[in-house]
Amino acid sequence: MTARPAPWPGVPDGEDTPVRPAAADEAGLRARLAEAADACDAPDVVLAVSRNGRRTVHSGGTAKPPDVPREDLRYEIGSASKTFTALLLTRLIRRGVLTGAEPAAACLDPGRPPDRDPVTLAHLITHTSGLPALPADFVRRGLPAWRTNPYARYPAGRLTDTFLRHRHRPRHRPGTRWHYSNYGVSVLGHAVAAATRTSWDDLVDGQVLRALGLSGTALRAEGPGTDAVGHRKDGRTPVPAFDAGGFQAAGAVRSTPYDLLTFLEAHLDPARSPAAGALRAVRVPVLRRGLGHRHVHTVGWFRHPTDGGPMYFHSGATLGQQAFLGFRPDTGTALAAVCSRRFRARDPFIATAYALLAE
Repeated sequence: MTARPAPWPGVPDGEDTPVRPAAADEAGLRARLAEAADACDAPDVVLAVSRNGRRTVHSGGTAKPPDVPREDLRYEIGSASKTFTALLLTRLIRRGVLTGAEPAAACLDPGRPPDRDPVTLAHLITHTSGLPALPADFVRRGLPAWRTNPYARYPAGRLTDTFLRHRHRPRHRPGTRWHYSNYGVSVLGHAVAAATRTSWDDLVDGQVLRALGLSGTALRAEGPGTDAVGHRKDGRTPVPAFDAGGFQAAGAVRSTPYDLLTFLEAHLDPARSPAAGALRAVRVPVLRRGLGHRHVHTVGWFRHPTDGGPMYFHSGATLGQQAFLGFRPDTGTALAAVCSRRFRARDPFIATAYALLAE
């Protein structure tokens, strides 16, 4: 597949799409959410919908309800964390702190000679860096903790050293092909932190969480009563809280369904946010790939067509939880779905959430 990125980072602010009133009544929506929660077949499921600012939240699951209501707990959103990373980077670019054209290696090690075809921050966030999905030695290092926390065995120092040591041998010339890479987005996080001389935690907190009022979102687990417990594929065996190790930018975010709705609502109505320009920019297509270039991507979202206009979404999974985030400007709808069971073959969770947003 040949990736054809649009010019980046000089993307326009994005289009403002008229919002039509929701057609479904509240009772009908609640019934569909209840049916969807049952179909997900997980110990804990929360489906949260916002339509033109009106919220409907349904929680359920196969397990006994926890002491704290399911909808008040924080859930691991895995790779959907990349939408937070994309917004953060876009904010820094629009503020003039970065350009997106910075070579990642130069950010991490300013004294090294430049590459002929450097991997830039823009390449990393758009999955066009040429890097593989994970470092070559990830499986070997993570194998002793494969069923619990393999990412925790690959710390930040190891990840950046691996990138700098092998940066001259990407799989493809940067900017020419799309290949989804947790490795690449994680390198991006460390490169941005180095370039701004600010820790990743502080960057996320200052540029995204506080800007959008997300007080129920964090990068690390606190424990029972705050964080949902994940489970293996059987839906009964609990697993430890996810530790992202050096892959924070690619998958460390955990959040409540209410905060996730707030995050998505900001994308639907950027004008009310201090991050308005960045929120509009992350909706603009920057890359088309596949046969007929039918697969469209923005800086941080997958973008699919519907009869009324585009819908934007991203899913994620850890070793014990799953998440789906999406929004549709044409209907003013946002959907945050989370569950506390590991992904399995023919898993219904993502398909169910996608169908709810696409209906």
